[in-house]
Amino acid sequence: MKIVVDCEFTQLNQNSKLISMALVSEEGHELYFELNDNYRHEDCSEFVVERVIPQLSGGSALISTESARNKLWSFLSQFDSVEIMSDAPIWDWEFFCSIVYHQGKWPSNVANTPINLIDLFNEKGVDGEEAPELPHHALLDARLLMSYYKQYLKE
Repeated sequence: MKIVVDCEFTQLNQNSKLISMALVSEEGHELYFELNDNYRHEDCSEFVVERVIPQLSGGSALISTESARNKLWSFLSQFDSVEIMSDAPIWDWEFFCSIVYHQGKWPSNVANTPINLIDLFNEKGVDGEEAPELPHHALLDARLLMSYYKQYLKE
């Protein structure tokens, strides 16, 4: 099962902290959460304060890192085999790993390297200009990326 992961985070540097994560499978299964214990408002860049924070859902989506880990493991366990895809694996994959890998354990059904969607699009000659602008909300972005993948790349 191919699953798109998308994350929102505090800034584009080595001090970045995860704010939210979404996963959307080829079959439409979704997981979305926002972390309530991983960052402070002061950690966020101006862009994040203006574009990302106002879109956060709050409510039941707002959970601890430990709860997020449990939900992520449960979500992934419903699939026989998982390949994670991302348009920005240098960021999203690192955050995915930081949540899913815990106490030396990795889900046995999850491939240990991501698929770079941008590379796939380029290999297939798909023009990036055709892609919709992502709204910088992890769940909406993951849905759009999966839709784009299914439209142009799924064989």
